[in-house]
Amino acid sequence: VNHSLVESDRENGGPPNQAEEEEPEGEASDGEEDGETFADMMKHGLTEVDVGILKYVSDHKGFSGILKERYSDFVVHEINKTGKTVHLDDLSIPADVEVTQPQECDVLTDEQKQQLGELQLFKNKEDSVSIEVMEDTKEKRTLVHKAIKTQFPGLETKTEDKDGRKFIVAYHAAGKKALAAPRKHFWPKNRGSFCHFVLYKENKDTMDAINVLSKFLRLRPNMFSYMGTKDKRAITVQEIAVLKITAERLAHLNKCLMNLKLGNFCYKNHPLKLGELQGNHFTVVLRNISGTDEQVHQAMTSLRQTGFINYYGMQRFGTTAVPTQQVGRAILKNDWNEVVDLILKPRPGAEKEYLVRCREEWAKSQDPEAALKKLPNKRCVEGQLLRGLSMHGKKSIVTAFSLIPRNNRLMYIHSYQSVVWNTMVSRRIEAFGLKAVEGDLVLRGTTAHVLSAEEAENHSIHDIVMPLPGYDVIYPSHHVGKGYREMLSADGLDIDNMRHKVKDYSLAGAYRRIIIRPSDVSWSVIHYDDPRISLVHNDFEKLENKPAPVFNKEGKYRALRMEFSLPPSSYATMAIREVLKLDTSIKKQTQLNTTWFN
Repeated sequence: VNHSLVESDRENGGPPNQAEEEEPEGEASDGEEDGETFADMMKHGLTEVDVGILKYVSDHKGFSGILKERYSDFVVHEINKTGKTVHLDDLSIPADVEVTQPQECDVLTDEQKQQLGELQLFKNKEDSVSIEVMEDTKEKRTLVHKAIKTQFPGLETKTEDKDGRKFIVAYHAAGKKALAAPRKHFWPKNRGSFCHFVLYKENKDTMDAINVLSKFLRLRPNMFSYMGTKDKRAITVQEIAVLKITAERLAHLNKCLMNLKLGNFCYKNHPLKLGELQGNHFTVVLRNISGTDEQVHQAMTSLRQTGFINYYGMQRFGTTAVPTQQVGRAILKNDWNEVVDLILKPRPGAEKEYLVRCREEWAKSQDPEAALKKLPNKRCVEGQLLRGLSMHGKKSIVTAFSLIPRNNRLMYIHSYQSVVWNTMVSRRIEAFGLKAVEGDLVLRGTTAHVLSAEEAENHSIHDIVMPLPGYDVIYPSHHVGKGYREMLSADGLDIDNMRHKVKDYSLAGAYRRIIIRPSDVSWSVIHYDDPRISLVHNDFEKLENKPAPVFNKEGKYRALRMEFSLPPSSYATMAIREVLKLDTSIKKQTQLNTTWFN
């Protein structure tokens, strides 16, 4: 059973889900484990209704299809800030800018350069090269030292006297290691400090990929920057920047990495920032569809013309029996015992054996050190929290909790905001349908403005935004605005007091469009015979000159292949949900998949 169907549709910078954080380092995490346990675990998983995803905007009849049956059925290309779609199509190393000064070039003869070049690559028998200095002045010696170090990074030089003659001797400072990491401090002045490259990855999430790269390059992961995290169960192509690492060193990784390819190298003076992207372009194959060509045409035309409700997708809420938004609510309520309880207590559904043992130990002894001993990998959320509790004691939960990385901690409260937003948008669509009404909000610049009845006449549903709850937003003035206050107070929260004692957990709020119309929408229905073949020609196959897939018009299976572009932080799975009118939760998809495979 393929179950990672919508495991991590974080294509547009959404937060990681809890399940992924719990993957032990170095363990195969492509989710190909025993199908029964997964289906079993998913009996306790969330469905769309649990997170406020209730409405559709189109009126075509839904049909079934399988999402992410193979990870190669879901391909994401980043659209960078200039609007260009990022592709991996060039593995060459950029010619470096000319860095040597003319007088330095003339210092070394061609023969010396050849000897030094061979020494640098460990190709000659001797372990050093001696260059005699005829006109022995300090200036002249300095020039030779500088020329060797500039033109042959990785070599060190020293001056030696032999029989009254002066030689400059070039040698490898750190033996063979020097080749792996040429002189770290040497970086030409006129080369940008950041090497930007395109990362192509298969079935790995962005942070996993960066952890692998940093391990091979012996760097800290925070040396890398990117504009958005991409799906795990997919083929994705995005831009990454890294500080002062040469294209040669990066390109060398292509020889030794599985499922990752690096290319399109260039040097720039700036890193990348989260959210700088214009969006992502998706190519999605839905296999084994049941809809007629007419139904498909109606569904895709509606997606192109009207769009879909911009719900936060299921990946925002984790895949386990304890949804991330419940933890978020407890943090906002300042109920720290509840936070610990939710993260550590035993929960229904299948989990990795060591997590089950760890939770049982915690329930029995409430002893963080004893529970920690049950975990082979201490870097999962549970491990970090338990380590914090054993270091700081159970009276200092806030401090203990802060051992979990900041992004993961914030993910919990963002997930709570997302449920509120989804629920209120469903209520807004239910109450007023697809037209702008008095009391709705639109953005003017970054400020929200409440529409009068007259203004509502001149706006469409595509202009309307709704707030994520926080201390710096206003709410619609119609009854849905009051719904926010009711929902929060039912959860024990005061909408007028969203500042938290701990600054990190204060919520400013934000505005989000309620309907998204994808751009560049196209589609085709294809027939195929072999369910194992890839139906998308990806960048890496093109680089390798592999032929594009050939479709058999008489094939016994039908698939819908669609392409569309979305702005940042909207979820492709929600666009697909609108087309199929099917619940995209893993729980429902697993049931669908199990019936079609058995």
